[in-house]
Amino acid sequence: MAWLPPESMTGGVLDYDFREGGRYRIELTYDEAAPSGAGKTTGRTDVSTGRFLSLEPGKRIVQSVEFESSDASFAGEMVMTWSFEPLPAGTRITITAENVPPGISQADHDAGLRSSLENLARYLG
Repeated sequence: MAWLPPESMTGGVLDYDFREGGRYRIELTYDEAAPSGAGKTTGRTDVSTGRFLSLEPGKRIVQSVEFESSDASFAGEMVMTWSFEPLPAGTRITITAENVPPGISQADHDAGLRSSLENLARYLG
């Protein structure tokens, strides 16, 4: 998952069971340039847990995501759907997110997802 952390973050996989019904836990850490307090779990980290709700190889991944945070504005279960469409020169990936916690602005969420997708494109070369 080297490609997942958005720009200005690094990541670590704490637990990962990639199967339908499997759970995961990841930690993203902001770099030193990020303002103090940027993290949802600590001042510099975002820890999230989730579950793979549906896996359709080559077509779609549906997963739940919950942030570990004492801030109620980051509470709740977000559901993200990653859809894959084969194209002649690659794959189109469409991400939809439902029940995004109110503490995450749409602009920040879009920028983070876009950054992750750009990382994935570079990773796959």
